[in-house]
Amino acid sequence: MKLLFVLLSLLLIFSVLVQSETAYFGLKTHGDHNDFIFKLTDSKKIQMARDILSGKESNEVHVMGRIKKRPESYNPKFSFILDPDTITFFAMAIEVCDASTIYVEDHLDEACGAFLPGCFWCPWSSKLTREIKV
Repeated sequence: MKLLFVLLSLLLIFSVLVQSETAYFGLKTHGDHNDFIFKLTDSKKIQMARDILSGKESNEVHVMGRIKKRPESYNPKFSFILDPDTITFFAMAIEVCDASTIYVEDHLDEACGAFLPGCFWCPWSSKLTREIKV
């Protein structure tokens, strides 16, 4: 009986892991030459990003989230990433979190203080460019 319980528990854990999805998307802000790559792990957010790219979603099309001051292999051109757990999409946001990707990169040492309080970044000019297969 214990063996059956352990096997069922393992099967449940495995099915949850299989259902989790990771997807990567590119965005550009005003003046960017390179895509800023961000990771999504929430299936609803992944679908929202795909809907934006397909044109199905045309209102909340800009990307916002909390930055983490560290590079990741999937976003090699920049010294920061967006925390996947904090990423959302928006139509309008407050000005204090608006900045281009290049500006954030160039002023990263100032971010999370008066510049980008709370580490939240909401680039008004952000535009999804593509889904990236990593």
